Amino acid sequence: MDDLVAIARIAKPRGLKGEVVADILTDFPERFAGLKNVTAVMPDATRGKLKIEDYSFQRDRILLKFADHDSIEQAESLRDAEICVAEHNAVELERDEFYDWQLVDCEVKTPDDVTIGKVRELMRTGGTEILVVDGSKEYLIPFAATICIEVDVENKTIRIDPPEGLLEF
Repeated sequence: MDDLVAIARIAKPRGLKGEVVADILTDFPERFAGLKNVTAVMPDATRGKLKIEDYSFQRDRILLKFADHDSIEQAESLRDAEICVAEHNAVELERDEFYDWQLVDCEVKTPDDVTIGKVRELMRTGGTEILVVDGSKEYLIPFAATICIEVDVENKTIRIDPPEGLLEF
């Protein structure tokens, strides 16, 4: 999915007319308002084009109706699919904001250019996000401006200025 960004994951069919219930994976659910064409990435990694016919929000989920999916059987065939848009169609963020997928696989280095490892994931704890970095061991590095002093997603590099003890345990 290098060129795609997941914005929803289909959980289950709803009703008899092809609607599906999906978990929202985007921080910008309002983007569904102008969205028509999406790509479904199935659990086996196959892809298919879908056209959104209608949508509505239901609590913290979204109901989607796709063109040419008019039965419960057709809706069931989409279970667990990720609904994606092209990376270049992702909502533009502020200069110092990043998508999780942009941080994954970034090399983490110290100011002395010592490589600590690569970002495996961004862990959300309800407070400051944590970079999970695979190196000689697993490092948990707060994704805070005072520690992550330079983030260059184009070159897949994050330069950190770790406080004493952060890289030791």
